[in-house]
Amino acid sequence: MTTPAVGDRTDQRCAFAAERRGDPMSGTAAPARGMLLVEQPGPWGRQALVQSRLDRDVGAALGARANAAALRVLLIRRPGRREQAAVGTPRRWALVDSRPGHEVTRWGRFVDDADLLGLPLDGSAGAPSYEPFYLVCTHGRHDACCAIRGRPVAAALARSRPGAVWECSHLGGDRFAANLVVLPHGLYYGRVSPQTAPQVAAAHERGEVVVPLLRGRTVFSPVVQAAQQHARLTLGRLAVEALPPRRTEPLGQGRWRVTLADGPDELVLDVTSVVAGEAALLTCAATHPAHPPGFLVSPAVGEGSRT
Repeated sequence: MTTPAVGDRTDQRCAFAAERRGDPMSGTAAPARGMLLVEQPGPWGRQALVQSRLDRDVGAALGARANAAALRVLLIRRPGRREQAAVGTPRRWALVDSRPGHEVTRWGRFVDDADLLGLPLDGSAGAPSYEPFYLVCTHGRHDACCAIRGRPVAAALARSRPGAVWECSHLGGDRFAANLVVLPHGLYYGRVSPQTAPQVAAAHERGEVVVPLLRGRTVFSPVVQAAQQHARLTLGRLAVEALPPRRTEPLGQGRWRVTLADGPDELVLDVTSVVAGEAALLTCAATHPAHPPGFLVSPAVGEGSRT
């Protein structure tokens, strides 16, 4: 990751500070069953859906519909600074299903923003694609770190995977910038650099994850994401589909018991929500310090690690 020059206050921003602190990334992928992506070139305000050149009422309606369907809605644009498309120029939309065994992206086009209001979210429209593609958060109006670290990553990845890379609006986890999502599987990666972005893409193309950079898979709860990450690190399981969850049992007081499948066996882990560090400003826009959250994962007491 690029280090700011001496005297450059960039190194005090949230992503640089969080990396120095070692804030844990495991279990931080935003839960959703998939995504609704809307191409919108040009600048985005802090709240991109209602503060961009996309019609404000359409953006608000899309956000409400996507939320009801357990989808994350994001604006996308091609890497690099580009002018707003002329009126009447077709733009793209994509409906992504990230559920295991159902991974698909359905692509379509629209001309008028209002056309999006009738877009079905049940997968009945659009041309299906099973090819991987990549989103990099570059939403600088939401958090400067996303632009500072995200734009070089998007540019580098676009050079190695032309046509398969989009910049996107706020993903969550600004302090983990640069943030990259591999679709349609919904794999979130953090602290990605221009050097490691092509490595993430190459690993995915061979059916593997890059464990040190993995934040989690969006279709699973943060607790399951944390359990999977612990098991991947412990057992060396790199396959994207490895360690699917079987059961999650709340134990109370911020504790859960998670059972993962590992071939014919089951791996039983206890996951505890913990404070992962001293209070700090966790985003560039934060005005009050907060403690970075995290998870402590260990073999289930009295259960053994396998059943």
